[in-house]
Amino acid sequence: MRDRLGPLQESEMTEAQRAASDAIIAGPRGAVYGPFIPLLRSPELMEAAQRMGEYLRYRSAIGVRLSELAILVTARVWNQQVEWAIHAPIAVQVGIPADVIAAIARRERPATMLVDEAVVHDFCVELHRDKRVSDRVYADALALFGEHGVVDLMGINGYYTFLAMVMNTAQTDVPPSSAAALPD
Repeated sequence: MRDRLGPLQESEMTEAQRAASDAIIAGPRGAVYGPFIPLLRSPELMEAAQRMGEYLRYRSAIGVRLSELAILVTARVWNQQVEWAIHAPIAVQVGIPADVIAAIARRERPATMLVDEAVVHDFCVELHRDKRVSDRVYADALALFGEHGVVDLMGINGYYTFLAMVMNTAQTDVPPSSAAALPD
């Protein structure tokens, strides 16, 4: 596969693209990579997406550990190798067990998860698979995270689905990673 919307050289960028690129570089990401490479073609969309993603990834009401778990479930659903390559190592660093990550990669429900991990996993799987969340799983998420957390969890799923659509269409190159590629 050829990267359809690969990196732009600074000399190729419009003023708006340079400003959007500079804003990402100055933020917690520190570089323009992954989905932001194709999104740079629409700087205003990229800036809006970046702000949403910065909140959901770094400050969501469910915390970084569970956000990373939700990101991995979404990456697996969309066969999104870039997000998997970026987030599987981060998930390990923030405390998601390797066996949980491996089960998600195999499209299996992990056998051993903490209660909060199981709720996030099941919520994400139901939302992607069924296009809704059952009353039981919703009630479990609400009890653990409150309405703010439930809305943020929905947001993580939606945001990373958006990024997956962008990168799957753009055929974004997968960065080097310590994570094994997702199996077919």
